Amino acid sequence: MAMIKLNKVNKIFGKEVKTQVLFDIDIEVPQEQFMALIGPSGSGKSTLLNLLGALDRPTSGDIIIGRQNLSLLSENKLADFRNRFLGFIFQFHYLLPEFTALENVLMPHWISGGGNDHRITREAKRLIDRVGLSSQMHKRINLLSGGQQQRIAIARALLNRPKLILADEPTGALDSKSGDQVLELLQEVNSENHTTFIVVTHDRNVAMRAERIVELRDGIICKDLKPSVIGTERTMEELESHECTV
Repeated sequence: MAMIKLNKVNKIFGKEVKTQVLFDIDIEVPQEQFMALIGPSGSGKSTLLNLLGALDRPTSGDIIIGRQNLSLLSENKLADFRNRFLGFIFQFHYLLPEFTALENVLMPHWISGGGNDHRITREAKRLIDRVGLSSQMHKRINLLSGGQQQRIAIARALLNRPKLILADEPTGALDSKSGDQVLELLQEVNSENHTTFIVVTHDRNVAMRAERIVELRDGIICKDLKPSVIGTERTMEELESHECTV
């Protein structure tokens, strides 16, 4: 069953001077898939991620996530959908330095109007333990390393048990060792929680860790590869090629 289905999705910015960024995007992403979205700067990755995250609307076409057609939702219902269904992980994790790790994980719950719910607090502590930082949960977030902060950001994204997590360059600001640890954690969450992941990355070594690699170029899907099917060497050759195969 598809978690995500895009049908002829276009995105045009501007009214008097129009710039089209996405062109007739058709794609399906099955439930539980770990997919990497790659492409050069200006290819449309961020625009597509914003559409998938219900942060923007397409100019035309349909976006269906978990059987919900996003074009049919009001702004208030879109906000509720984001809160219930989606998790976000960013390169710069937007954690609040004056708060502890635990408070940062709880922040989305508080912002959405939730009070001091003991059940939610227990879940936040469980997630912090899950990402290996139970001994750090009461420290202010600015006292943690970059890799530790990114793990706290992952715990925050998991608090509402989202069906879909969108990760924008989640290892981009980390050293290689911390980046590997974060990727391993994301893949464990994908396997254990059956969560669908879309990871935007410029790093092809990161992309090669994914089950599926989709490349955008000039607003169209240029490549759609599965390394486990065609093999690592063939995948690397395809990624090095400037020819589109879709």
